[in-house]
Amino acid sequence: MPLEEPLFHLPAPPLPGTDWALFLDVDGCLLDIAERPDEVAVEAGLTETLACLRTRLGGALALVSGRPLAQLDALFAPLHLAAAGQHGLERRDARGHLLPTATLPDGFAAVEARLALFAERHPGMLLERKSHGLALHYRGAPACETEARRLAEALAGTCEPPLAAVPGKAVIELRVPGSDKGQAIAAFLDEPPFRGRIPAFAGDDVTDEDGFRRVNALQGHTILVGRRASAARWALPDPPALRRWLSEAAQALTPKGD
Repeated sequence: MPLEEPLFHLPAPPLPGTDWALFLDVDGCLLDIAERPDEVAVEAGLTETLACLRTRLGGALALVSGRPLAQLDALFAPLHLAAAGQHGLERRDARGHLLPTATLPDGFAAVEARLALFAERHPGMLLERKSHGLALHYRGAPACETEARRLAEALAGTCEPPLAAVPGKAVIELRVPGSDKGQAIAAFLDEPPFRGRIPAFAGDDVTDEDGFRRVNALQGHTILVGRRASAARWALPDPPALRRWLSEAAQALTPKGD
């Protein structure tokens, strides 16, 4: 399904109601993108805002990210949120229960070794190992983008079953097939406290489009953070704008006198 033409005049989203279920991407959405994944910073007050929103929404708030769950927990400690990591290949429900995960395909170790050698030979490249995938970052070596993507896409097909090659912002990810952000959101919506609520998903990257399409089909709210072609129906210009929107939402949902 082709994306819509860029609509830079998309309106800002309304503030959520108490009947919403809120799903949030992390890098480039909640948090500003950094040169390296381990250099991102959580703005002061954000964890308190998320904790407040989780309470006001009856627990129906979840992170939906390409990062592993362990990294999400470290970033937002002491919060222990419902979350889908690695595009849904890892998932923890609102009760804190971990759901079963997929196994690595045959040939994964050989692909990792090839990409590690490529990254070692190209200064500025970074290979990030995840439990269910690999992310080859070229933000520090932009001239290597074409070569990096071609190599990753070729290697993806050498596994059995093949890995999914998914481009992102200055990164190409190879991940175990079987889930995406749309499927992760749908799984949450089948469970309490998300079931029966109006879904809303905020994301910034092309990997968030699966989530946008799924939420649109459910007549929910989709929020693009940034400016590009997207299936999203609302937009905010950047992560600071999303954080302000979340803070305003937390205040609006807090009963007077609390």
